[in-house]
Amino acid sequence: MAPITKELTVGQVAERSGVAVSALHFYERKGLIHSRRTSGNQRRYRRDTLRRVSFIRISQRVGIPLARIRQALDQLPDNRTPTRTDWADLSAQWRDELDARIDQLTRLRDDLSDCIGCGCLSLSTCTLSNPDDQLSEDGTGPRRLMVERFRDEQDHDHPADHT
Repeated sequence: MAPITKELTVGQVAERSGVAVSALHFYERKGLIHSRRTSGNQRRYRRDTLRRVSFIRISQRVGIPLARIRQALDQLPDNRTPTRTDWADLSAQWRDELDARIDQLTRLRDDLSDCIGCGCLSLSTCTLSNPDDQLSEDGTGPRRLMVERFRDEQDHDHPADHT
């Protein structure tokens, strides 16, 4: 049996976590994970980086922007990997935001169903959804479906593009 090493190469972290090397480099540039450099300038990660990467991916999957994930990880003492208790505390902090997103998605689903159900397929002229195009006064985009607070918080760096 091979001995357990305390540090992992970037390739080992990628293989074990299922995340591309480029995504790991991206996470490191964003301050989400950390490595040390060997004398040959190769990255070495602590084993707990695997749990940290899992935490990042799970958080992303529920729609938490990277900037918020980093803030959460930065709150932990010594930049350690979150424990089960930490995860429960963080998810409780994010509950209101996630509930608001669920509400927004429900409205989107319901409004799309209603629009398609009426058959007109025109939100600009639909007298039920947008009489006299009143929503255009509020700005561009899908005004009824947008929640300003979350749109402004969105992190425009999408690591999924790097996986």
